[in-house]
Amino acid sequence: MEQAIMSNSETSHGERFERCGDRIRPGRLAPGRAAMWLLAKLLRRLVQNGRLTIYDPCGETWHFGPGGEPAVSVRLTDKGLPARLLANPSLALGEAYMDGTLRIEAGSLRGLLSICTSDMDTIYALPGMRLIRMLDAFMARRLHHNPISRSHANVAHHYDISTELYDLFLDADRQYSCAYFPTGVETLDEAQALKKKHIAAKLLLRPGMQVLDIGSGWGGLAMELAQQHAARVTGLSLSTEQIAAARDRAARSGLSDRVAFERRDYREERGRYDRVVSVGMFEHVGRSGFDAFFATLQRVLTSDGIALVHAIGTMAPEGGSDPWIRKYIFPGGYLPTLSETIAAAERSGMWVTDVEVLRLHYAETLRHWSERFAAERETARTLYDERFCRMWEFYLAVCEMAFRNGRLMVFQIQLAKRRDSVPLTRDYIGETEAGQIDENISSVTSTRRAS
Repeated sequence: MEQAIMSNSETSHGERFERCGDRIRPGRLAPGRAAMWLLAKLLRRLVQNGRLTIYDPCGETWHFGPGGEPAVSVRLTDKGLPARLLANPSLALGEAYMDGTLRIEAGSLRGLLSICTSDMDTIYALPGMRLIRMLDAFMARRLHHNPISRSHANVAHHYDISTELYDLFLDADRQYSCAYFPTGVETLDEAQALKKKHIAAKLLLRPGMQVLDIGSGWGGLAMELAQQHAARVTGLSLSTEQIAAARDRAARSGLSDRVAFERRDYREERGRYDRVVSVGMFEHVGRSGFDAFFATLQRVLTSDGIALVHAIGTMAPEGGSDPWIRKYIFPGGYLPTLSETIAAAERSGMWVTDVEVLRLHYAETLRHWSERFAAERETARTLYDERFCRMWEFYLAVCEMAFRNGRLMVFQIQLAKRRDSVPLTRDYIGETEAGQIDENISSVTSTRRAS
């Protein structure tokens, strides 16, 4: 099937009649029609797979793509929507789906976003997107600057909502970060358990070690390190809901003597730790906070300490944030590049001892979350409302496609104050995960700690 634009209206697009409203005037395109015509021109280039059908607000039907799957039909009910989609695609698309001015009549939201993100370079090249990036760069300090008071507000916006919501789609341990799929066929619970095991292996833990968990969430990783590795863990979070849930869980698990959860900003931490781990929190630091973050790690670590930072990043030339995600999901968030993160770590004086990039792992995690949320959608509606459910559906689906088709990935950076704090090769990671810890690793790290 040819890639083209077609209409079922009696008047062809080429005649350029105004068909919106009560008037039909030849000779020029009305503003609403001009925006739809320009949007169609963009979609001709953008839709490279599948089939997208649009029923526009003026009663015309447009077809894009070569055919096949995914096949999606959408209806636009707001005459101003095409112009907004051209000016700010992410924000306008997300809000239109939330408000119901974009309705999916055949296919799925994930299918629509798969089609729309199949050629992200075309989206990034839009004049409106270039202008947005320029404005973001100009306003970067205000958008992504997160002093302690603002960090509290940002965290409350996303995390201090009902824990029941998160129980609808997270695994049993409430791991709200990228899972680890070594083979790609693991269940969500298996992949999250493997993620914790993978991180623990990189921390080279020994019984009795003091561990700081920055951004400890609902406490699953902290309790794993205490229970399986006999560590003593302090978890930090700014979320009132998460701290309460983590403390309750630790008490019920009999781990309160080995795990403590505190509602405290990492910059306020004054303890000393053998290990520091931070999973899914660095994205909330903001570019202006990078140096303070790594200076804190450097300050609280013992002389032979090791840190592991697990975060979402981007392989784009510069870091940043998506307008819709920033407005509705993670205010103050900033997705860094690997290069600027490593540069900040090196400015702190620490050694970068290992880097791993997880590319499609988060796409698979988000796919599981989307499917679980869809299965419990009616329960979510009883907790909130239809607009919230649409917002959450869009959040999970658009993030999945950003990892699957866009420039997002997850990185894990291992850091140490001394170059010899970890073994010379990374074989120990797989051996530790497999439960085959080489005795000489234990003895070498013990000797170094004593020195």
